[in-house]
Amino acid sequence: MGGARYDWLGIGYSDVRQPDPRIARDLRAAIGPADSVVNVGAGSGSYEPVDVATIAVEPSDVMLAQRSASAAPAVQGMAEALPFADRQFDVGLAVLTVHHWSNADAGLAELQRVSRRQVVLTWDPKVVAEQFWFARDYLPEASVRERSLVTVDGVSDRLGPDAAVHALLVPSDCTDGFYAAYWARPHAYLDARVRAGISAIAMTDEAMVSAAVSRLDADLRSGQWNARYGHLLELDAVDMGYRIVIAGDGER
Repeated sequence: MGGARYDWLGIGYSDVRQPDPRIARDLRAAIGPADSVVNVGAGSGSYEPVDVATIAVEPSDVMLAQRSASAAPAVQGMAEALPFADRQFDVGLAVLTVHHWSNADAGLAELQRVSRRQVVLTWDPKVVAEQFWFARDYLPEASVRERSLVTVDGVSDRLGPDAAVHALLVPSDCTDGFYAAYWARPHAYLDARVRAGISAIAMTDEAMVSAAVSRLDADLRSGQWNARYGHLLELDAVDMGYRIVIAGDGER
């Protein structure tokens, strides 16, 4: 599940990836009525419901060490081999993690095996590539790499024909620093600390990222960014391609 990857990518992760309350609200609504949740690829614990008995699964020591004392109990393990009984949980949750699993099909099959319903937050790479100005105009190389990742189509196909896909809007002041979180705060992408918490950037060739950041810096200084994208600053939230996939029967 990319545990070794997050042993270096996850350093300082919780500092720049604080759960956003509006996204938390939407994910909690997607979870719906439940007595038990397993959060697979749980990281530092973002978006785990506080009103439902939850167990987290995470492979990385670095990420486990960043979980707060109030976070759900966690076990170290892989998505592809979950240490739980069949249908043990009402809901299986996976938040921006499936693309890091070493075998997404196996991990999603395990998520279905141990839970009656599944809630997966992922993204549509086509929408990101076309709508997100940083991906489209500054770092298209990241979008090329993401074509090979398991994203919304792969997740919904694997979870079955009844899987429902819902758009998740990204607030202009989103507190969770994922890739498109700073669509209205372009200066954030100049911050190496912010970029280190974004796998789409951190896993792209360093020279390409450096060139993209230099171009963005120049456009911000010259006013070109504002001339092209200043209208975005008037918006409260936008669709940047993030999707919640909900599947399963929910029967106990």
